[in-house]
Amino acid sequence: MDYVYILESARSTQHWYVGITNDLQRRLNEHNKGDSIHTNKYKPWIIKNYIAFKDRAKAEAFEQYLKTQSGRSFVKRHF
Repeated sequence: MDYVYILESARSTQHWYVGITNDLQRRLNEHNKGDSIHTNKYKPWIIKNYIAFKDRAKAEAFEQYLKTQSGRSFVKRHF
């Protein structure tokens, strides 16, 4: 199972991050330890939302959509 996840900085709700993983808890721990250069500046992170996919290709396509301008607007409206 693959997960597309949205993290929100516990310090500021204006900073959030979209990613994909097959182990959600491990990936959250990595973000909070500072292992990712893209997220270590705004740690600690909390999981705002996640969606599970059986099909990796669909998960990757959804993650890419959420990283577009219209996808970011979608997240702000619905999550």
